Parts: sequence; C-alpha cells; structure tokens
Amino acid sequence: MDTKEFIKAVKNISQEKGINEDIVFESMEQALMTAYKKNFDSKTNVKVDINRETGDIKVYSYLVVVDDYIDGEETVDEEGNITYLEPEINEDAQILLEDAQKLVANIKIGETIEEEVTPKDFGRVAASTAKQVLTQKIRDAEKLSIIEEFSNKQDEIMLGMLAMEDNRNYYIDLGRTRGILPKTEMIPGEEVKMGTSIKVYLQKIEETPKGPLILCSRKHNNFVKRLFEQEIPELADGVIQLYGVAREAGVRSKVAVNTDQERIDPIGTCIGERGSRISSILKELNGEKIDLILYSEDNSEYIANALSPAKGVIVNIIDDTKTREALAIVDEDNLPLAIGKKGINIKLASRLTKFHITVKTLKQITEEGNED
Repeated sequence: MDTKEFIKAVKNISQEKGINEDIVFESMEQALMTAYKKNFDSKTNVKVDINRETGDIKVYSYLVVVDDYIDGEETVDEEGNITYLEPEINEDAQILLEDAQKLVANIKIGETIEEEVTPKDFGRVAASTAKQVLTQKIRDAEKLSIIEEFSNKQDEIMLGMLAMEDNRNYYIDLGRTRGILPKTEMIPGEEVKMGTSIKVYLQKIEETPKGPLILCSRKHNNFVKRLFEQEIPELADGVIQLYGVAREAGVRSKVAVNTDQERIDPIGTCIGERGSRISSILKELNGEKIDLILYSEDNSEYIANALSPAKGVIVNIIDDTKTREALAIVDEDNLPLAIGKKGINIKLASRLTKFHITVKTLKQITEEGNED
C-alpha cells in the first residue's frame, strides 16, 4: 500500500466530508486490527498504529502488567439468571508482575510491554481488507457529522432546493443532506417546481440507522413565527415580542405581538412602511391572510383584539382557570366578522388566546334570558 497516497487520501476525505482526520485514522486502525486477527490467527492482545505523518503501519503485541490474573465475573439477578462479565483486560493481554520484571526491570503494575509483530506482507492485507470497512466508518462518521451540523437547526427555517419528489414527499436539498417535506405539510393550494428554491421549517431532526432524518414543514405554526423573525429585526432582537401564532395554513394566521417600549407601535413595525415588511411574508405564504393582534395580559382585552376584524367587542370572562371560557358580545354587523367564514376567525382566536370563546349579540342574550 502506497503510504503517501494513503495520507493524501485521508486528508482529502477529511476536507471534502468535513470529518476529523483522527476519526479516519482510528477507523483505519480498527479495520486493520480486525484484518490482522483474521489473516494471521492472532490473539486479542494486538493493536495497530498508523503514523499520521508518513502513513507507516505497524502492528504491536502487548501485555498489561497485573499483580494477579483478572478473570471475568459472574453476576446473578433476582431470578437466578447468571451473566458473565468480561474482564476489562483480556486474559491474553495479561502478564504477572514477577514475569514482567524478568523482561523489563523496574516495570510497574498497569504498564505495558509491547513488541512489534508487523508481518512482511501486511501492506497487501491492509490494502485488500481495509477499504470496505474504512468506507463504512467514513459513512458513519459523515452521518454523525451531519447530525451535529443540523442538530442546532431544529425549529429553524432553512432555504433549500426542490431536488425530487415521489407520491407522498418532496425531497429538499439542504447542502450536505436532504430533508423530507411531506406533501401534507405543504401550504394548501401552493404549486412548486423542481429545481427551485424553497423555505422550509425543520420540525424534527433525528438519527436513524439509514442516516439523519430531517422532517420539514411549511404548514407548521412556527413556520410563520420564524418568517416574522427573519423579516422583522425588532422581533429577532427582542424589542418586540411575539406571544403566539394560530394558523389555518393557506387560509389565515393570527399573530400576537407587543412591546414594552411606548414609542414603538408593534403592529405598525411588523407591517412596515406601505406594507413593505408584511408583503414578503404574505408572498412566502402563498397569499395566506395574516391578522396582527396586539397581545395583552388582560384576557378580556386580548380576546377582543383576537376577534379582529370585528369591532366593539365586549368580553366577559366566565372561567379563566379550569374551563377557560369567555363570552364575546358584538352587535349584529360585527357578528359575521367575529365568527368568520366557516367559523375560522373565532376558531383561530380561541387557539391564540387558549380560551373557548362563544360569540353572541345582545339580542341573542336577551332572547335566551326571556326563554329562561
């Protein structure tokens, strides 16, 4: 095996795959140790060392100095089952102190005696057996590297490219790996083309036997939240706070914001001059409507705001702890606005405020009172 070419290959792989060189060398040493044991009928007390500079490979037999032979231990559980525990130092790798001192003067317990046992034709064995194992180790290391790279990106938005699709999913090129965007997690009604850029919310990242699983969404509530944080610096730096998002993807979202700085209009800041800020968010959401709601710690005020575009709403909190019920009173003209088409407005207001909201007019309340 050409050691110079080997070192060059390791450096290239490390740079291209973003893998630490030590991981590559350690994987190679493990593979060669396995190959040595298999091809030279070796005992277990061997190790392989690869010189990181020259690529020279050497095999060593070693013995650990002990004061008494360490055997495996038996443990018995409550049901009487016996488990045999292997010793930390294999039996083949132990040598008694008195025997070790005959070979090396002043040697102490815990130290090792090593002897080089590299076969003459080990380079051929190394070249023929290490490649497959090393490739697998590199794949494993690359998978781990990708997981580490993306682990802190969960719950964030990334820009990717639509690479391919099947009946159920789109596959998004995110650079070193691909994310899965289920078609059920698309914004209803939107159309996309292969090869175009697309923003996705990374809602789940986990390691699987087949590699990293990155599950994406454009339908998730936090997709809207992250879009606002990207487009509005005051949200990202904490000048304005975003208190919640309630969303019916493709139809409407309600976003609650506020600030503790009196000179700042949180809703106007989010909209921007002539709608310059909100327009880019609306474009990304395929025309989904957005209601910006002023958050309030006063539940009555918060619910009244959440029922926008209805005006003049009077809210009576029936229970703010267990059942979380509230009655919103509106006039006849604002009743359809408070409820919304197919009940979507009151549904989103309930989700946003976490109250079960009932909307009625004074006339309805009076008629119900008369019936009682």
